[in-house]
Formats: sequence, C-alpha cells, structure tokens
Amino acid sequence: MLIMKIPSIPFSFHFMPFSSRFDASLESPFAARFRRLLDPVSDARLEQMAADSGATTRKFFGRTMRLFAPLYLSNECINSCSYCGFSRENAILRVTLETDQMLAEARHLAAEGFRSILLVAGEHPKFVSNGYLEQCTRRLAELVPGVSLEVAPMETAEYRPLVLAGAEGLVVYQETYHRPTYAEMHVHGPKKNFDWRLDCPERAYDAGFRRLGIGALFGLWDWRDEAAALAAHLDHLLKTCWKAQLTVSFPRLKPAAGGFEPRHPLPDRELIQLVCAFRLTFPHVGIVMSTREPSALRDITAHIGVTMMSAGSHTEPGGYTGQGAENLHHTVKGRQVACEGPATAATEQFTISDNRSAAEVAQNLARLGLDPVWKDWDAAIAG
Repeated sequence: MLIMKIPSIPFSFHFMPFSSRFDASLESPFAARFRRLLDPVSDARLEQMAADSGATTRKFFGRTMRLFAPLYLSNECINSCSYCGFSRENAILRVTLETDQMLAEARHLAAEGFRSILLVAGEHPKFVSNGYLEQCTRRLAELVPGVSLEVAPMETAEYRPLVLAGAEGLVVYQETYHRPTYAEMHVHGPKKNFDWRLDCPERAYDAGFRRLGIGALFGLWDWRDEAAALAAHLDHLLKTCWKAQLTVSFPRLKPAAGGFEPRHPLPDRELIQLVCAFRLTFPHVGIVMSTREPSALRDITAHIGVTMMSAGSHTEPGGYTGQGAENLHHTVKGRQVACEGPATAATEQFTISDNRSAAEVAQNLARLGLDPVWKDWDAAIAG
C-alpha cells in the first residue's frame, strides 16, 4: 500500500496574526476588487446592487432578522478617546452596576422577548475586574441563552473563564483602520495600541468564542479606505477563524459627550452601497445595524443585507430600569467630584436615532415580510 506523506504546514501559517500582514492586505488584489464596489455609481446601478444584495441575503439567511439588546454594565473608562462619550476626559455621570442590578436590567429585557444580550462596559481595570465580568456573564447565562461581550481586549487566557461562564460571542471594533488617525484619536490609555486591538478577535477565537463581531466607526476617516480595510480584516478572519460565526457592523459617529464632530461623514446613500458591497462579497456573514441609525434607513437595509438588529436600546448603565442611580458619581478628567444638583441617570455613550420599542421593531419587521428571531442558540445544541 502506497502511503503519501502530507507535508506539514508551518506553525506560523495558522497563527500569524492579522497585524503582521495588515499593511500588505490593503494593497492586495482582494482589496482592489472590493474597492471597485465602492466606486461612485448611478442610481440605476445602486438599485441593481441593492436587488442583488437582497436576493443574496434571502438565499443564505431566509427572511430572518436576529434581534438583540445591549446592556451597559459600566461607563467608567481609563482611555482618552476624542470621539467617545465615555472618554476619561469627559465630565460625565458614571456608574458601574452591581451584579444584582445587571440582572434586574436583564430581566426587563427578557420580559420584552430578548434572548440575546450584549454586555457592554468601558475599559477601566479598577471597576471591571476581579471576576466581575465572569460573575455577570454566569448570572446572565442562567437567564438567556445568548450572551455576548463588548469589553476591553484581553489575552486568550483571560477570555477562557468568560467562555466557560457562558459567553458565546465577542464584539470588538477597531474604531478606525487608519493608523495615523487611530494614534491621533486615542490620546491616552491602553487602547492606544493599534495592533493589540487588531488581533483581539483571533485571541478570542482561540479562547473558544463561537461568534465574533468586528466593525469600524465611520466618520473618523475616509469611508472607502475604512471599508476596504474592514473587508480585508473580515477576509482574514474567515480563513483563520473558520469555525466561528462572523458579523460585521458599520456604526456611524453620533453626538456624544465631548462634542466631537465626524470629520468624514458617511451619507445614507453611501451607507446603503456599503451594505450591498459587503453582502455581495461576503454572502454568509451577518451584517449588524444598531439603533444608532434612523428607523427608515434600518427598514431599507433590512431588505438588502442587514441580518441582525438591536431594538429599544439604551447606551447608559441602568438605562432600562434606572438601576444604579443611587451610586452615580461625577468625574472630571478621571477624578471623582461632587455632583452638582440631583443626579438621576448615568451619561449615555451616544444618542440613538431609532426610538421604537422592541415590540414595535418586531411588529414592523413582520409588516415588511421578515421574521424577527429572538433566539437562535442554546447551549444544549452543543451537548
């Protein structure tokens, strides 16, 4: 019997992080092809792209729309980011929810129908540490089957206890893929490390997360450059994190504490073209659109490419039920100061544009001929 010896694949082939090939990926043939989908187009061409994108979405996702809700744990942050409402420099009202308070918020969301919740926290080791995230994850996983995290990047070993506690998804946005802008926007704090953040999804995958979400914050740099880099990142993850379900998001900068104004706005028409470009290039990848965007635009993109939406969202800790109001404190440049006057709610990360309730969003999706999906995962599936 002839036995063929299969040549071994170098270890680095599997584990070379995206940061090591990022700059070259921007000049790759793949990036060039993707960029052509972002070239200015006529109305007729955009309508054809939208039709093709919609047909592709229905082919691979049916008429479903996954619904989720963000649950903010803390708006404390050690980073100074020019564009973010939670930035250390901003004089805002802050709070970190206790686990019982988090659970009260989660029960409210579960009563509205949500079975997929995204835990969000600012990056501050003093407040979000010592097993806090693990405890919140474990208690939330007892209530809902779908628990995802949007928190400070970690080492693989730090992620594993969170996976064991019940977290199945991780979301981390690079914010901007333009290195000079990234360095300018992230003034102080651990978030200044561009490559550390860029490789975060791969570390999370190694830890066992089954869903990975990436994105760019549009408005910081030219939208076509950001989109091409985001597509290159997604292409890399599809090859290296192939067991995970991947999603991509295109959040646009919104008004927030600090008063930062987008330097490179992404108009609605171009956002629609962007959704089409990603759907036509990545037919199997989920596309997320949050309540940052107005209801009319969300309804349009629901037909052409978006497959996952938040609904009835709040972007401040305790926003759903008022939890944590008794523990509010005011900060100025990272230092706590006495509150001036009565304080009733923590400061939100950004304003939302779609103020419809979860029930209203679900009802509208049904009117549009789509099926709102509250639950699509249970640990029992994995045995």
